[in-house]
Amino acid sequence: MDSDRDQRSSTINARKVATLTGWLMVVTFVASIPAYFILYAPVRDHPDYITGAGADPTASVALGATLELVVIIANIGTAVVPYAIYRRFSESLALGYVAARLVEATFIAIGIVSLLTFLLMRQEGTAGTDAALGQVFVAVYDRAFLIGPGFCAGFANGIILGYLMYRSGLVPRGMAMLGLIGGPLIVISGIGVMFNVIDRGGAVQGVATIPEFFWELSFGIYLIVKGFKPSPILAGPGGEPVVRAS
Repeated sequence: MDSDRDQRSSTINARKVATLTGWLMVVTFVASIPAYFILYAPVRDHPDYITGAGADPTASVALGATLELVVIIANIGTAVVPYAIYRRFSESLALGYVAARLVEATFIAIGIVSLLTFLLMRQEGTAGTDAALGQVFVAVYDRAFLIGPGFCAGFANGIILGYLMYRSGLVPRGMAMLGLIGGPLIVISGIGVMFNVIDRGGAVQGVATIPEFFWELSFGIYLIVKGFKPSPILAGPGGEPVVRAS
């Protein structure tokens, strides 16, 4: 009887872990998309703003940087929160997922620092009239984005997480296949941009991101709505709960 009660407690806790993980995954979408496509656009499109020309992008870039700080926290959370569950399938893969998300977060931070330095130099007037310096900061942001969200995310969420979910059965395997397809596509397209084989932000790279986009979004929504599927890794030998209620 006590074992049954403990098992129910374990299931409830696993459901909470799944829900929180799902929300964290969704937050990465909600915070990152407007930051990249809207809030950073004035500086990305007009590096000469560093000279003091044009509209003041301070509010827009600062808000984008704040949202990306949220993305960093959410990114790390998507790996740390479910770690106790993932390691029951493979401790090395669970650790690898945490490490990959940390590396991705590091490159996001590099991009944030680059654009905030752009703002500082505009505000202090230390850049003089050299618009080329603005291009340097924007280029650093662009390359940091390419390596972080553009490469590491495909490796972490696509390849590692996709494999974890496919083999563990914690989510539908058909859905996990999107990650196993999308992850390598993201990685390959990122390498293609590095070698100047394909255009950055072009049609090829855009198409390559589609499977990964739907994998990450569907993964987050699925965990929020349904939680993890019943799996042997959610319980130890004899039904002893592995993830105990806090």
